[in-house]
Amino acid sequence: MEDLPQSHLPNDDKTITLSGMYQEYFLDYASYVILERAVPAIEDGLKPVQRRIMHSMFELEDGRYNKVANVIGNTMKYHPHGDASINDAMVQIGQKDLLIDTQGNWGNIYTGDSAAASRYIEARLTRFALEVVFNPKTTRWQTSYDGRNREPITLPVKFPLLLAQGVEGIAVGLACKIMPHNFNELIDASIDALKGKTTQVFPDFPTAGMIDVSKYNQGLRGGKIRVRARISIADAKTLVINEIPFGTTTSSLIDSIVAAADKGKIKIRKVEDNTAEHVEILVHLPPGISPDQTLDALYAFTDCEVSISPNSCVIVDQKPVFMPVSQILKISVDNTKNLLYQELDIRKSELLESILFTSLEKIFIEKRIYREIENCETWEDIIQTIDLGLKPYKKKFYREITRNDIEKLTEIRIKRISKFDSFKSDELLKSLETELTEVKHHMEHIVAYAIEYYKNLKKKYGKGRERKTEIRSFESIEATQVVIRNEKLYVDYENGFAGYALKNAEFVSECADIDDIIVFRDDGTMTVSRVTDKSYIGKGILHIAVWKKEDERTIYHMVYRDGSQGATYIKRFSVISIIRDKDYDLTKGTKASKVLYFSVNPNGESEVLTIYLKPRPKLKKQVFDYDLADLAIKGRNSQGNVLSKFPIRKIVSKSKGESTLGGRKYWFDEYIRRLNTDEKGKYLGEFTGNDRLLIITQTGMYRLVKPDLSLHFDNDVMTIEKFNKKKVISAVYFDGEKKEYIIKRFHPETFDKNMLFISDHIHSKVLLASTDSYPMLMITAKRNQGLEKDVMNVAEHVGIINEKSKGKKLPYREIKLINWMDPLPEPALPSEQVDQEIIREVDIESNDGQSTLF
Repeated sequence: MEDLPQSHLPNDDKTITLSGMYQEYFLDYASYVILERAVPAIEDGLKPVQRRIMHSMFELEDGRYNKVANVIGNTMKYHPHGDASINDAMVQIGQKDLLIDTQGNWGNIYTGDSAAASRYIEARLTRFALEVVFNPKTTRWQTSYDGRNREPITLPVKFPLLLAQGVEGIAVGLACKIMPHNFNELIDASIDALKGKTTQVFPDFPTAGMIDVSKYNQGLRGGKIRVRARISIADAKTLVINEIPFGTTTSSLIDSIVAAADKGKIKIRKVEDNTAEHVEILVHLPPGISPDQTLDALYAFTDCEVSISPNSCVIVDQKPVFMPVSQILKISVDNTKNLLYQELDIRKSELLESILFTSLEKIFIEKRIYREIENCETWEDIIQTIDLGLKPYKKKFYREITRNDIEKLTEIRIKRISKFDSFKSDELLKSLETELTEVKHHMEHIVAYAIEYYKNLKKKYGKGRERKTEIRSFESIEATQVVIRNEKLYVDYENGFAGYALKNAEFVSECADIDDIIVFRDDGTMTVSRVTDKSYIGKGILHIAVWKKEDERTIYHMVYRDGSQGATYIKRFSVISIIRDKDYDLTKGTKASKVLYFSVNPNGESEVLTIYLKPRPKLKKQVFDYDLADLAIKGRNSQGNVLSKFPIRKIVSKSKGESTLGGRKYWFDEYIRRLNTDEKGKYLGEFTGNDRLLIITQTGMYRLVKPDLSLHFDNDVMTIEKFNKKKVISAVYFDGEKKEYIIKRFHPETFDKNMLFISDHIHSKVLLASTDSYPMLMITAKRNQGLEKDVMNVAEHVGIINEKSKGKKLPYREIKLINWMDPLPEPALPSEQVDQEIIREVDIESNDGQSTLF
């Protein structure tokens, strides 16, 4: 600084500190990115680049396709950030299939393939966009960035476009993520909002799948949605993925499956991608692997289930505002109502002007005012002469007649005057006044007009836009329940170590690296810890196993001595919940207590123990049996019952008994379509070891399986109940190949696999199925140019056949309605008939005056 000339030294009055420059410029940049790049405006739901693309396409609109490269070039007049950002934004809009009618390779939302180069693909505005998005008369304008052109501040969108398309953007210190919603549901919700009703809409994705919206939180920060792929079980060795979660692609999904398999979380043979127009990913399983468990594991360890955290943020009055989707919808509805009112007001003004000029023209010609200007020598004389001729009629008009109005009359050609038709002029005035009356009515009843507007939108454009993503409630999948046991648990009893790296120790069981292990020791203590490659668990190990959380059916039997000389206690207990790595004392806590007998019973089985006491004087009964079925099951902290006050020499298990827990009760939750033991949904019954569950589907399959909480049930399940081998399945199905209606009755005989009991044609399907003993069928069919109702006693007219047989053809070509009636009651046993005072008789012919089939 000392070597610089004085003139080069900075002037303190003009010095800008670096911190001040950073603060000023950074805030300017952050505001610019938020307002002009990343976050959509509340008015039209578009980011600036999207709005400029739509305006540019409207400028080029002539009904024909335009090269995307041409649209991008035209948009650059308004957007200062280059062609790449315009191209990417335009492709995203086109892939949403709402505003842009595309032609060519625009990429694939399923596979993630990118679009072709902009010079190879074409686009034009959809009819929906032309009707809903644009209206130059109600658009507010501003100059473009270089001052050469005019662009819209916001477009006059008359639809909740922001919620229909969704949006995602990252700004400086701010992110925006609004989910796409269903087109028809948004229209229905908009109508409800106009009627003053509470509205609620949920996301709907173009990739379909399933969604849990229980924590959606109206799209605000802190909310979360879970999205799942739709996976079906094709057979015992194949899973099929037909729909993928939003935000994933088939490639990323397959990569996550392969990664999970490499880590040993799931076990698969191979993954096959057959995706073309629709998604189809085949996951092939090795022999012996449960498809139900693998399906749950795919949700737990792969991108078959993803969590999305929405963050609903919009620009309101040049500021970012976090706003729930219900409020966004309400603002959109109010904005649409106001725009419709503006359009009606503009149309009203146009009609009034049309009526005024048509009336002036009629007076000018019919009253021959044009002849009075023939002798006028100056332009002012002509204007005054016409004005004087119109003076008697001025009171009829809604406003004063101006000089411009008179000048327009002078522009009427002689040819038109000579061909003037007074009748046609009156008809035109009448039609204009009729339309004016209608417009005024709509303005006075703007809410009803807006409702009708939304209904017309749904009628014109709602077809094919039904909900794709099924709203479901997902159960929480416990990772330890579905993970593949890819490790082996070993224990070194002598030194007190356990883990999956102790190869020379004693093998315990298969395990996973996320499992917990439970350890019982001979001093009466217990601990649960995470399995590792090698860890010290203590000496005196009585039992070690993989621990299952919330396991109420595994019951432990323990006999222990209280202290060194105390009484002997016996207890039955379960271990449902614990604190990991904490030592629990299962005895009374007296020093030198010792476990004398310990056993594990996976299904709560009881047992009979033979107790041998140590010989001593006056002890008459030195051996006795104890049945643990008489002992109540309690928690791990219970002290137990006194077994003996005398010292015990040994204890021997004499016999194993039945489970004292009884059968396991199951319920079917139709909302999440899973079995549960929490008393949610339809009660199925109490199941013991050999009991089966009967499942009948619309595709004509039945399955007899043991109930398991890991079982999955598709939406086509018609019947799910406890199987009774005495019951008969009665089914009515449509034969897709022969176009016939078939009825059959059969005993299910195939266990533990899917069994097809109808024809295998793709269009064959089950219409009705029942396990009632005496079902009654009502059929409404077309016959003799009219509809007739028939009633059939199925058990009487249809015999029981083999499950693979076709069945009996119903004599109808076209059935309009078919359903079950109340079944006939089971016949009473002879001994019961004696005691009955009233025996109910069923007369089919008198049933509502309907005839009996056959």
